[in-house]
Amino acid sequence: MTLTATAPAALSAVLEPEGAYSLQASVSPLQCGPRDPTVVFRDGAVWMAFRNEDGAVTLRLTQRGGLRQCSVQATAWGPGAAAALVSVPRLVGLLDDWSGFDAPAFASGLPELARKGRYLQPGLRLPATGRMLDAVVRVILEQKVTGLEAKRAWRYLVARFGDPAPAAPDAPVELRLPPTAAQWRRVPSWEWHRAGVDSKRSAAALRAAGAASGLERLDGMNAAGVHAGLCSIPGIGAWTAAEVLQRTHGCPDSISVGDFHLAAFVGAALTGKRTDDAGMLELLTPWAGQRQRVVRMLYASGFRKQAYGPRLSPEDHRRR
Repeated sequence: MTLTATAPAALSAVLEPEGAYSLQASVSPLQCGPRDPTVVFRDGAVWMAFRNEDGAVTLRLTQRGGLRQCSVQATAWGPGAAAALVSVPRLVGLLDDWSGFDAPAFASGLPELARKGRYLQPGLRLPATGRMLDAVVRVILEQKVTGLEAKRAWRYLVARFGDPAPAAPDAPVELRLPPTAAQWRRVPSWEWHRAGVDSKRSAAALRAAGAASGLERLDGMNAAGVHAGLCSIPGIGAWTAAEVLQRTHGCPDSISVGDFHLAAFVGAALTGKRTDDAGMLELLTPWAGQRQRVVRMLYASGFRKQAYGPRLSPEDHRRR
C-alpha cells in the first residue's frame, strides 16, 4: 500500500482485494442505521468519522471495478489520516480470511441456506474497527430496545455531543465524530433521557467511558480475553460482548446469545422450528470457529422466519 498526497491535509491509498469483494456489504454493519452521522453512504462512497491514536479522521472509501476484480480507494483528512489509512485493510475486511469456510471439505457440510447465502454474497468480509469505546457505547444503547430506539439514541447523542469531522471536500454535512470518553462522561442525565436512554443503559455507558483506557487495550487481545474484559464491566454481558467483538475484531465465531430474534431465526432456518439460545448453540456446534460466518450467510440467503403476533413497540422513556 502506497500513501500519496492528493490535496493539502489529505492522504490516499489504493488497495486491491484478492478474490471477490464488496465494500458496501462488508462495512454496512458498522453503520447504526441509515442516518448514522459517523458512517454515511453517499453517491457510491462510504464516509466515516472517528479518532485514532493520532487524532480525528474523515475517511472516504470507494470501490472501483466489479465484484471479482476491483480496487478500494481510501482518502483521509485530519491529524489521524496516516494512521487511518494503515488501518483500512482491517477496517474494510480485507484481512478477513474466508478460505477455511470456502474450502470444499467445510463448505460441503454447511446448511443449504448458508451455501446459498455465500453464493449470493461472495464479496462479503467481516470488518474490524479496533475502536472499542465507540462500539461498546453503541451496543449498550441497543440493549433490550428496538433497533429504531437504539438508532435514534445514537444519532441524537452523537449529533449533540460529538465534534464535527475534519473538513474534507464534498463530505456530507452531517458527518460527525463519536464523543470521546470525556465527552460521554459529561452528558447530563436529562440528555440521556431526551435520547430515550433509560438509567440502566446510561449508567453502563458511563462506566464504559470511565474504563476507556482499559477498553482500548482490549483491541490487541484474542476473542476470549476481550469477552472476559468486557464482561468485567457492570452492565455488559454476553450479548453486548459478542456484538462488540463482531464490530471491533471481525470475530468469525462470535454469537449473540440473548438476542431477541437470533435463536428463533437460526432454529427456523436450520430446522423449520424456533429454538432458544441453548438450542441455537447446539445447532451451530458443527461449525464451531465459524459460527458467525454461518449466521451471516443464513441472513444473506434471504430467509426470513415466520412472524407471530404484533411487533415489539418502542417505549418512550422521555415522558417518565
